[in-house]
Amino acid sequence: MIFEQLFDTKSSTYTYIISSGKGREALIIDPVIENTENYINILKNLDLKLVKVIDTHIHADHISGLNELNKRTKCSKIMGEKSSSEVLDIRVKDNEKIKIENIELISMHTPGHTDCSYSFLMNDRVFTGDALLINGTGRTDFQNGNSHDAYDSLFNKLLKLPEKTLVYPAHDYNGEKKSTIENEKKTNPRLQVGSAEEFAEMMNNLNLTIPKMMNIAVPANIKGLTLDQVN
Repeated sequence: MIFEQLFDTKSSTYTYIISSGKGREALIIDPVIENTENYINILKNLDLKLVKVIDTHIHADHISGLNELNKRTKCSKIMGEKSSSEVLDIRVKDNEKIKIENIELISMHTPGHTDCSYSFLMNDRVFTGDALLINGTGRTDFQNGNSHDAYDSLFNKLLKLPEKTLVYPAHDYNGEKKSTIENEKKTNPRLQVGSAEEFAEMMNNLNLTIPKMMNIAVPANIKGLTLDQVN
């Protein structure tokens, strides 16, 4: 399997390129539009054909590369069925499979950070978007976020996965690349709560600042803007 984890320093976003390597088909998770040329070059150097691109949710801190990659490669654009995006080719339901060659991802609706947040389980690893971060969780105070939904997604879905499952988030702000479900259960400070009410009280009192890009990124990601439309 080919597995590339790429980091955007401006938005602290992780992007993932995945391929079985056998038939040279590939998919990308959570691309950043400014890095499109880099993705194209990596695909070319690895002799891969991009066939699918996935966003875990409507991002508020960067403009997605979903549509620019579609424009450049004709790949299918995929998000969860709850997404407000107006330009998708495929909307996956909870527990639906996404396949390329012998690689299979299973969608998990994990709302809370946003109402359209989805995670994607692939064998020994899960791509959690902003639902579960390393030593953190996604905020719940905008984009129809809901702290009680986040608690349910975390404690009744993601943390029910096998403890050795690798956790690959959409963001990290401290140089961490991956974790495990077991480690997050033990050390993630936001998961050391006794009830949904305690979690909600904690999340509702974080008093975080609004992302600088939010008023630009959210409408751009809903409309599916490409580089020539952004610049």
